[in-house]
Amino acid sequence: MVRLSEPLILASGSPRRAQLLREAGLPFEVAEAPPGTERRAGNGLPPAEAAVSRALAKARWASGRHPGRWVLGADTVVVLDGESMGKPAGAAEARRMLGRLSGRTHEVLTGWALVNGGRERTACARTRVSFRRLDADAIARYTASGEPMDKAGAYAVQGMGGGLVDRIEGSYTNVVGLPVPEVLDALIECGALTD
Repeated sequence: MVRLSEPLILASGSPRRAQLLREAGLPFEVAEAPPGTERRAGNGLPPAEAAVSRALAKARWASGRHPGRWVLGADTVVVLDGESMGKPAGAAEARRMLGRLSGRTHEVLTGWALVNGGRERTACARTRVSFRRLDADAIARYTASGEPMDKAGAYAVQGMGGGLVDRIEGSYTNVVGLPVPEVLDALIECGALTD
């Protein structure tokens, strides 16, 4: 059995990332960076680089408060036509995002960073997601459920939003918010996971 010598520090308040780590059997503690910690990180960068930059900013913040511990930061964005879609500010923006995604293929990018003092490992996972064609009523019903409100791209593939998806090419867990197999491999390579 593979295990961590000490619990991982998750620099995220995302319940989805926490659930993925629990399902992977990794012990962790949450040290959520204050809002805005990563706000300027990644400005002007292409979407993948920006996601990694924001993840690294979160992980560095938490690493400064937990010296000697491995810290995981992550940032997920949906990209359509080269434009990043974060979390919708409200129902109108959620409807607009879902309307743009309807019947089209987009990318879900999760930049992630592992930090332990001066040791840093970063990467960005990419998954292609194709949406079914959605009519205005389907978009309105899904938006009214409230589920889109705190999700990049205004949908949750692991919830009711899974019904909007026609096909996923790549990591399902990446679409949820964390590419678990990649992160586990990196923890092993960094020596954070032991037998």
